[in-house]
Amino acid sequence: MNTYIIKIITAESFRKHEGFDLAILDDKTLPSSTLWTLTAYDSEHFLDFKSRLAQKLHYSPNQFRLWVLEERDIQQITYGSVPQQRKALRPRRVVPENDAELTIGGVHRNGSNTYYSGYSSTYHLTLYLELLQPEREALSSEAKKKQSMIFVKQFDALKQKLTGIGHFYVDHGASSLSRLIKTHMNHLNNKDLELYEEVRPGTIWSMKDRSYYNSCSDGDIFCFQVLLSDQERVVLERQKLYVDLVPYYDHLEKLVLVQFKPRHPAMASTIEFSLIFNKTSTYDQMAEAFSKRLQHNPKLLRFTTSHEGNPQDVIHPKGKFINRSSYYGCSHKEETVADMIKSPHDENKVNNILFYEILDLPTGEIQPKGTVKVTWTGAHNREEGKYSFLMSMTSTMKDVADKLSTMVKFSPNSSRKITLFTTQLGQIQKSFTGQEILKDVKHLDDIYAAEVGTMTLKQYDPAAMLNMLGFVTKLNVDGSNYHQWLRALESVLGMATGKVKLLTTPGHTLSDAEDLMIKQAITASVDDSLFMTVLEAESGMAAFVEIQKRYTFHSRSGHIAIMKEILETKFNMDDNTAKIASHFGRIKALADKLFISGFKLSKESFIGLFFHLSLPNLDLKPFVNLCRRIDERPGGASIVSNQELVEIAQTELDHFRLLHQNTVSGQSVLLMQACPTSLESEREDRDENQANPGPLKDQIDKVLLVRRRSFPLTQNSGLDRNTPIGTWLVERGPVGTS
Repeated sequence: MNTYIIKIITAESFRKHEGFDLAILDDKTLPSSTLWTLTAYDSEHFLDFKSRLAQKLHYSPNQFRLWVLEERDIQQITYGSVPQQRKALRPRRVVPENDAELTIGGVHRNGSNTYYSGYSSTYHLTLYLELLQPEREALSSEAKKKQSMIFVKQFDALKQKLTGIGHFYVDHGASSLSRLIKTHMNHLNNKDLELYEEVRPGTIWSMKDRSYYNSCSDGDIFCFQVLLSDQERVVLERQKLYVDLVPYYDHLEKLVLVQFKPRHPAMASTIEFSLIFNKTSTYDQMAEAFSKRLQHNPKLLRFTTSHEGNPQDVIHPKGKFINRSSYYGCSHKEETVADMIKSPHDENKVNNILFYEILDLPTGEIQPKGTVKVTWTGAHNREEGKYSFLMSMTSTMKDVADKLSTMVKFSPNSSRKITLFTTQLGQIQKSFTGQEILKDVKHLDDIYAAEVGTMTLKQYDPAAMLNMLGFVTKLNVDGSNYHQWLRALESVLGMATGKVKLLTTPGHTLSDAEDLMIKQAITASVDDSLFMTVLEAESGMAAFVEIQKRYTFHSRSGHIAIMKEILETKFNMDDNTAKIASHFGRIKALADKLFISGFKLSKESFIGLFFHLSLPNLDLKPFVNLCRRIDERPGGASIVSNQELVEIAQTELDHFRLLHQNTVSGQSVLLMQACPTSLESEREDRDENQANPGPLKDQIDKVLLVRRRSFPLTQNSGLDRNTPIGTWLVERGPVGTS
């Protein structure tokens, strides 16, 4: 069963159209027009399709009819060295509605403008939707037969625009066309018009030639422009703008949309965009327009042609190098945009994608090279050889891997893929994605390379993995050591699988054994309170994602640490070189870091954050575990309310006071029994007689510390620091009571 992608041209879309024909359809060098699009099978009845279309456009089916677009002409037209086949598609006949059995496939077979899309059983079909005019529908059949539906465009020289006006019915013969246009557009009544017919894309004929003036038919396109005054022409010509429709049409024919993509995704500027050029534009003109868009020096740009979406050949600013003859010697042929986008394998095909690079030296100057030294560890993570070679500093690490692959020996049944990385203290420090530019890479003389392999379940040894995990410090539930844990865990997984940064580098393909290894490694290296989170995850990577979400974005300890840093960051008045703008930048960077960490600003979260910071000694009891308690909750720090925050803080304080009360109460009983005098007196006696220190030295010191720090005397207590400790404890009552 065939599928049809059906595009509908309407009067509204025609009025917005600024090019040839009624719309841009399958032109590979310009963006297609935005049209209503539906999908249908070839067996769907046409009337059912029309009802579906009416519902989509909010019309009644009897308010419009559909016209089939047919090819009027095909002509081979060549500009530069890029030939193009231009089709003139025009509405030529109405789709009949008196046949209830007519299908979409039948419309296709009756000669419409369908074309094969290159995909299995998929075709494209374009129709024109005409809204019916009651006054014309009231005419007799004979009167209708004497009329043709034509389309009219206007070229506005002052705005340098060619736009659609609409369609009109005229008698066979266009002698009344000028009057019809003026009637439709009242502001042109006193203007002189110059009329043309658009025969095909890029070709128009002046209506001054009467030889075909009376032979218009359905779907013909006519263009007009208001004759300019001499003064208007002079102004436009000084600005090097188009004053007549003929050269403007020639200009439209030569336009092409060029897509620019970064040559290397890891480049500092990875912006993709498109620009429209004249096919006769030179390299310098293209580079100048590109530099304005990207705000970069045109001399520090390098462009590369494409083939099937991949980079092909570097474009030289001076053009192609040619050997003219032994007498004239060699020279460069200046290339145009048409030359740059021409397919090297098929002259009738256009590759309108160009890749760009941003250079440190102007194009054409000698590019610096550097020595790359690589230690090859093969498939078993042991040194098998060292290699040294020169590479252009604008090359990528993928280029290094490609060059190395021609020099090393791979294991049997290898994937022949190489991963590059650096090490420090026996652990993987940085892995490379392959897109890094060499000039941005440090320590090119100390690169390691390994063969990328895939572990099987038979090769996986859980006992060996557990032994390796003994070197990984467990992840705290508050995430305070998250980054340290992640580095150690990835290092262990890297040694086990040969894959660098297995958890955080996108693009890794994991076997079942490797995913199982990840889950076991995480389970064995996290706090017990996180155990169920890991076990309930569908896979090892899913478990890591849950851990990553919790500690990358929802850690209360992270929020508090950032806010502390903000509050402690002060402007240095003693530094005469300090600038307010730099200080503001530091504060802004910290604030950005806070919001990136998942903190959501609201009135409640703002109050809660400052309440949390107002609590004393957050690194000591009783509030040292406050962040931990918040992070243990489902949802972590992202959804804690102030009520919950106060309850958690109160619970921590009550727990601390209870433990403190038990400790001090036990000491009080002992002291009241053994020390009828004041502790201060005991200490004085001990100081006076160093040979016979007091028997309760340690107990006295502890209780004095509690007395002076935790239970300070007040003016209303009736006690002072000379009051015997026994009396003070009795009159004070049990610790924690009033």
